[in-house]
Amino acid sequence: MNLFEKDIAIDMGTTSTLVFEQGKGVVMREPTVVAIDKYNGKILKVGQEAQKVIGRTPADIVAIHPVEAGVISDYDMTAQMLRELIGRITSFSFFKPCVLACVPSSISGVEERAMIDAAIEAGARKVYLLETAVATAMGAGIDISKADGHMIIDIGGGTTEAAVVSAGGVVECESIKVAGTSFDEAIVRYVRRKHNLLIGLGAAEEVKRSIGCVIQRPDVGVEEIKGRSLTNGLPKTVTITSNELIEAFVEPMNQILDAIHSVLERTLPQLVGDLDTNGIVMSGGGSLIYGMDRLIERSTGIRTIVVDDPVSCAAYGAGKMLKRLELMQDGMMNFARKRQLK
Repeated sequence: MNLFEKDIAIDMGTTSTLVFEQGKGVVMREPTVVAIDKYNGKILKVGQEAQKVIGRTPADIVAIHPVEAGVISDYDMTAQMLRELIGRITSFSFFKPCVLACVPSSISGVEERAMIDAAIEAGARKVYLLETAVATAMGAGIDISKADGHMIIDIGGGTTEAAVVSAGGVVECESIKVAGTSFDEAIVRYVRRKHNLLIGLGAAEEVKRSIGCVIQRPDVGVEEIKGRSLTNGLPKTVTITSNELIEAFVEPMNQILDAIHSVLERTLPQLVGDLDTNGIVMSGGGSLIYGMDRLIERSTGIRTIVVDDPVSCAAYGAGKMLKRLELMQDGMMNFARKRQLK
């Protein structure tokens, strides 16, 4: 046990937070959710424990998602959640850790400051910011130091980010609030419209994971789904097929494809040439939906692959950067302004 130094990297997304400890790897995967007492604002549960109580507790206990679209939406709750997570790792350490936080490329200066202040308040000695697209590229084994264009598409829980990375930074990017949760909501809307059945987001997510697809599967998947009939209010079960989900996913999928094409249109011609050679790298839980990579490849004409561990890729990439902290600048980075000045 190292009592003197425990630098950590945090990939805090809309739906889940991963913590990488130097020398150990990913040591924590927790849902980005806290359960609080509505009347005094006290945090009762964090992460998985908070996830378990959603919808199963008295009205005075509510669940809050303190991060939206990859950035802090509730500062106090985020700071308390980070304090809890960092404390689990550094409880036996004499010194405060340096924290490397993954942030979206589209982050604003105000949002950068909120992330830094929350981490400092949670017990960090210094805070370094790293763009998620760069972290993902490193996690995928790409040499980011070369002036060579690589496209990264990260489909998370709350946002999809398409970015072109070259020479250690992001050249072009676009972030949209259409991602994994949007596909769950699309299933809820489809089942309500087509089968007159009301289901929860949890049930929709289970169906998405088991038979979800954006192109036709070789074998048609079939799943039973339970909910409340909108006709008489009684419990009802219907059967849904994977082909129906293709229809349900058309709208969010088109929005993701539009964002990818928008980035490609703004990218310098020489970098687009690199993309044709290097291909597109996909990460994030949403990239696991069957056929996602093939549909994007079909739409762009560029070879597309999904990384081996899409959910943890950015955290592992950020973990690699912990060895290079002396080369990085701590504090504010002003990513958006630097990109505008290029």
